Amino acid sequence: MSVLPPAPFGRLITAMVTPFLPDGSLDLDGAAALASHLVDAGSDGLVISGTTGESPTTSDDEKDQLLRVVLKAVGDRASVIAGVGTYDTHHTTELARAAERAGAHGLLVVTPYYSKPPQAGVARHFRMVADATGLPVMIYDIPGRTGVPVTTETLLALAEHPNIVAVKDAKADLEGSSRVIANSSLAYYCGDDALTLPLLSVGAVGLVSVVAHVGAPALRALIAAFDAGDPVTARRIHQGMLPIFKGIFRTQGVITTKAALTLRGLPAGPVRPPLVDATDAEIDQLRLDLAAAVLEPSAAPAFAAAPAGAAAS
Repeated sequence: MSVLPPAPFGRLITAMVTPFLPDGSLDLDGAAALASHLVDAGSDGLVISGTTGESPTTSDDEKDQLLRVVLKAVGDRASVIAGVGTYDTHHTTELARAAERAGAHGLLVVTPYYSKPPQAGVARHFRMVADATGLPVMIYDIPGRTGVPVTTETLLALAEHPNIVAVKDAKADLEGSSRVIANSSLAYYCGDDALTLPLLSVGAVGLVSVVAHVGAPALRALIAAFDAGDPVTARRIHQGMLPIFKGIFRTQGVITTKAALTLRGLPAGPVRPPLVDATDAEIDQLRLDLAAAVLEPSAAPAFAAAPAGAAAS
């Protein structure tokens, strides 16, 4: 019997990198191929144009092209969530409407960054974006990048909006997250790979992952084991992944993830400035981290994925 709450976008979602060609232009064929690979490897859904997708350095037109290509490639068998968050509420609502026109299944909206608005401004931003379309919204709470948390009180208030259905939680505040989970219907997704098991234990529904680019089988097995009431197996899988939980973030995560994909012969390409590609020393260390991690553990119980292309109740 499942012990996890319903997951509106599936249990395992990969925050997909954006492949570029050697000259730095968008690699649409590579994006389609990578999306297919990630879904085949076990992802129930993909976030397109999130931070891991280098959204600050892609144009609105590139975001639209990328989303449409990925939807065509995997939209019939996985949830495709468009990252539309910016520090400008008007721009964010425009991106949200464009994503809806393209056929996105949901929106990932990060807290407005740099301007550091008060909580009233944070709440207004999310409500205005949620009002702009009929798509389900996942709030992305990552104060380490944005400079501003979405407080427990603000999250509880935003949970009353019918289109705000989920949170990608990268705040590392288990007590606060527990309060929101206990007092709202928001579906919590872990936004920090290494904290997946702890957050599942307080009521999270799944994971929005970077490590799933290389470790989807293990992450899927971890979630499935916990869902089947087998925390011992889940803990063993978690411990086996510790080397890559650390290794993928030894430098900025996009840099290391693209290096890991390149090592595996998968589409990735370079990063765009101000990011810089991994050094030879970083790649050598990454090889050690990948070799030390258990990325394909022994079989664990399976779980049912949410229907592709729609939020499940």
